[in-house]
Amino acid sequence: PPAAPPRLLFAGSVDGSAVVLLHDGERLIRYAEPVAGRGGQVLELARADDADVTTGAAVAVARTGLGTRFLLAPWIDESAVRDLLRPDVPAAPLPVDGDGLTDPVPQPAADCGRVPALQVRSSTRIVEDHSFLLTDLGELSPVHLTWTPAPGTGAPARQPREATSAAGLAAWARSACTLPGLRGTGVRAVNRWEFARQALPERAGPATWTCTRADLWNGRGRVTVDWEGPDPRDRPVRVPGATPEDTAACSRFGQHLLAGTYWTAPSGARYYLAAGSRALTGVTADGPVTASVRGQFLAVRTDATGPVRLTGTMPGSGGLPGWGEPDTESGGS
Repeated sequence: PPAAPPRLLFAGSVDGSAVVLLHDGERLIRYAEPVAGRGGQVLELARADDADVTTGAAVAVARTGLGTRFLLAPWIDESAVRDLLRPDVPAAPLPVDGDGLTDPVPQPAADCGRVPALQVRSSTRIVEDHSFLLTDLGELSPVHLTWTPAPGTGAPARQPREATSAAGLAAWARSACTLPGLRGTGVRAVNRWEFARQALPERAGPATWTCTRADLWNGRGRVTVDWEGPDPRDRPVRVPGATPEDTAACSRFGQHLLAGTYWTAPSGARYYLAAGSRALTGVTADGPVTASVRGQFLAVRTDATGPVRLTGTMPGSGGLPGWGEPDTESGGS
């Protein structure tokens, strides 16, 4: 049973449907039926327990071929829409009517030629006066997007932050095409963590290693690890490995990570690369590639193929297995 009597959030006619939106303290309930003509009734329920200023900022009210209309929370003062793939293009103002209902926000393009996101700003009347990004993954609540920058030299560990800065938008432009793969999976928030930045051999430029963590409304988390080359036009390379749906990896409870992949330099030479998070003091590779280095980066020229077993060294603890090996499923540390 609900923890509290349902509260009416919205009732009205939207794009040819009569829509009622309720909230009972733990769940959102949306009921819709056509005002005229054919069409079935729709009843949707979704978890909303512990929703905060960001994850409770908007609710999907209606979806049509033109896009999704959202009901914005009373604490949202400004709203705009932007394409995550085009970070240099300013966000366009998103009209909102007197009931807090937005104009349609376009859906992502099937070929990932467009990944729309809401950019909203909370009211100065509350403590959390800031802007943040939300994206629609096909459920009642849009998903909050954050990012964690690569570690700085000698700086303390970075924390997730809003992705509305120029650097945050540029970072999410690299990962935006991974978001449609999370549609309909109950995602609450997604954080892109740049856990290492590695100088490539042959002065080929910097590579970025990322861990993208999707936190679900049921309390679980899904994680993927990617390697990104120097050219922002190139798609990220997914690092092979298990993607468990109940892991602490890449969260505040799993802040240590080690991953590797093969890479071909512009010269045609082939390398095996590995990188770890900031606490690593050594990396060892076994299997088709055998090498050991101090520090958090490894780069070995090789013609080998096949899976490489990685082990990281950290002060005062046992070895850290590379991403995708069984022990990483328990939290990445």
